[in-house]
Amino acid sequence: MFSSAYVWAKVLNYMEEKLGSVTVSAWFDDAEVVELNEEQLILYSPNEFRREIILRRCSEYVHCALQEIFESEAKLIVFGDEELAAHRAGGVHKSTMDFNPQFNFDNFVVGPSNRFAHGAAIAVTNQPGQTYNPLFIYGPPGVGKTHLLYAIANGIRKNQPNANIVYIKGDQFTNELIAAIQSGKNIEFRNKYREADLFLIDDIQFIAGKESTQEEFFHTFNKLYEEHKQIVMTSDRKPGDMLTLEDRLRTRFEWGLQASIAAPDYETRMAIIKNKANSLGLALPDDVCNYIAVNVTNNVRQIEGTVKKIMAYRDLNNMPLDLDNVAQAIDDMFKNEGNALPTPSLIISQVCKFYSVDESALRGTQRNKGIVEARQMAAYLIRKLTNLSLPDIGKEFNKDHATIMHSIKKVENALAAGDDALANTSRDIIANINSCL
Repeated sequence: MFSSAYVWAKVLNYMEEKLGSVTVSAWFDDAEVVELNEEQLILYSPNEFRREIILRRCSEYVHCALQEIFESEAKLIVFGDEELAAHRAGGVHKSTMDFNPQFNFDNFVVGPSNRFAHGAAIAVTNQPGQTYNPLFIYGPPGVGKTHLLYAIANGIRKNQPNANIVYIKGDQFTNELIAAIQSGKNIEFRNKYREADLFLIDDIQFIAGKESTQEEFFHTFNKLYEEHKQIVMTSDRKPGDMLTLEDRLRTRFEWGLQASIAAPDYETRMAIIKNKANSLGLALPDDVCNYIAVNVTNNVRQIEGTVKKIMAYRDLNNMPLDLDNVAQAIDDMFKNEGNALPTPSLIISQVCKFYSVDESALRGTQRNKGIVEARQMAAYLIRKLTNLSLPDIGKEFNKDHATIMHSIKKVENALAAGDDALANTSRDIIANINSCL
């Protein structure tokens, strides 16, 4: 699930690659997103000539971009003043994207590992802004945190159709803030989040260590909290374990209720397997369900992916769903915990997320302070977390091994000298990397 601003930015970037930034700016400069979901994108443009150009010359590129994002055929509609007025008069609320109705409380499998968080999410849905505010849900990837976020959104949307629900991921919040600063649209950015009735932010850990982002989020949080607007956050760790998070934010995250979700136990995994199989029209024998539950233990996402893979094997190979066939089909999905090492690409991507720099810049020759620090940290972490040699690490950055050694020593010396801020940064990034394994 992405915010409409994020998706629209992706669409514009796609068109700029195809048509050029000047052309896109000329036709879309005053275009405004009215509604965006998996079925349609409604734009408003006050100029009739521009509306005609958008539909005639640009609709194909918009369709292609939306197809890449949603993997579905979302149609483009362009409103003028009259259509926009009629649309809003019909009671349709201008909001961020609708949430997939499949993510609700009815199909969330409850077990000992998630019962507390599930109950807290229902309480927030029934009384938003009045109890457990903020609600902070934390746990490893793939255990259902985002499912609960969407379930809260769908529940509140059902109870309050006109509620202004805003959803964003932590790293997207940073990217939107940077874009707003660059384009001089700080006020629009702030209004979008500070006028929310329900503010959902996924993977909040990614704002830690980013000074401007934390400053902006601090004021957004305060305004929403003071107006009794509901705030729900998810993270892969509790606030106290976000070492580079500002103390003033950490204490605010702890004001409400912290609810953890752990990996599901055997009984919950069995229920998830049967629930997912039923939703896909699969009749899995008990011995097959047991085999999956015993061998796939990491998270709900991996369990659901396993069931989907079984369905694909059945459809493609026309095989009966007995234990031998299923074991052969999903054998490659099993891995021994603790043996997985992060790839250099994963490390670099997480370092770039933390420092808010482009991977191309990190791997390039730019020498400004922020990129150099990020590049040194990436080299240090690849050396620390993988088995790569110095020359192999150098290939990731197009540098010789002496340069890489210098970068690694730079970080090691700072850590040895007691640089607590750098140590906390290193630990936070490693936590982000481990959450992806």
